[in-house]
Amino acid sequence: MDSAEYERKIAARFATFDQDGNGYIDREDFSAAAKAVLAEFGTTARSDKGQAVFAGAEAFWQGMAGIADVDGDQRVTREEFITGAAKRLRDNPQRFAEIARPFLRAVIAVADEDGRGATPAAATRVLRVLGTPAELAGQVATALDGDGDGRISEDEILSAFAGYCGVAAPDA
Repeated sequence: MDSAEYERKIAARFATFDQDGNGYIDREDFSAAAKAVLAEFGTTARSDKGQAVFAGAEAFWQGMAGIADVDGDQRVTREEFITGAAKRLRDNPQRFAEIARPFLRAVIAVADEDGRGATPAAATRVLRVLGTPAELAGQVATALDGDGDGRISEDEILSAFAGYCGVAAPDA
């Protein structure tokens, strides 16, 4: 992968996290993601599932800030993301997936409408409200069901997320 392609992919990763498009990632971006998922599935913030989503979003934010917020201002700029988070993601994408685990687990619980696991259709809804273009969300959600059983497991999501975040360096 050349430098331009790498920069494009990292910029896309940054934009995914920068939910409000203000040029940096902060706690509010994670809170907005939590609110969007809960609204999509009609889950109240005060419910156990709602509280788990917000707690997971906070844990995710804390992990992200710990990795990338170099100046400690409680915001991750694009530059901090590229130089901090992206390097650490390349070095250990599984670690990044692990900081996301509480949020992803809680989102799966909200999206699991029948108690048998999240379906690709439910995952499509989640991806859409988190900013994935509609034409791509269904394709991505279908691909998440790696074993083709019609349900998306936590491990399948974590593995995909680690791969998405663990962009190879331009010289790799």
